[in-house]
Amino acid sequence: MSENSDSTGLDRRAVVARLLADRGDLIVVTGLGSPTYDVAAAGDHDRNVYLWGAMGGAAVCALGIALARPDTPVVAVTGDGEMLMGMGSFATIAVQQPKNLTVIVLDNGLYGETGGQASHTAVADLAGIAKASGIADARVVTDMDAVEGLAARVGASGQGPCVAVVKIDRAEQERVLPTRDGHAVRIRVRQALGLSVD
Repeated sequence: MSENSDSTGLDRRAVVARLLADRGDLIVVTGLGSPTYDVAAAGDHDRNVYLWGAMGGAAVCALGIALARPDTPVVAVTGDGEMLMGMGSFATIAVQQPKNLTVIVLDNGLYGETGGQASHTAVADLAGIAKASGIADARVVTDMDAVEGLAARVGASGQGPCVAVVKIDRAEQERVLPTRDGHAVRIRVRQALGLSVD
């Protein structure tokens, strides 16, 4: 079995497809690389905010949108490598306590965009770090029953922010590439939200 083959985790595409199946008004911010491909594979949408080169920025970008749109559910879908780079985001999210924000961390234990090196999540407990930062609803998801429960949380407001570390397998998936035109993404998201595009 190769280093990048691991059947112990969940299928990332099945997880993301389920989380976004009943999305309604949900705004989705994607992390660099595979999370963007996963969200695009679940279906391009006018409320998808694809981040291409902002490693470590998905959670705080989603926080800004959640604070600007408190009545709209917002989710960041990111990877373990990016979240390790942006761990300070947990403290900022905890201080702000947005009820409409969920951060999904797809954790395969690899830095997928830089060659598949092992990430630090073998020893670093991202859900534990989020909880210690002040996010009460921080959980680890290891089965599809828990994904079902998480899907209900993603599309609604809770009592505060939620961080879910979803343990996924290491299988490589086909890249599904959405637009890389950040300006076009900004315009279509603003139009979808009924905002001016000036």
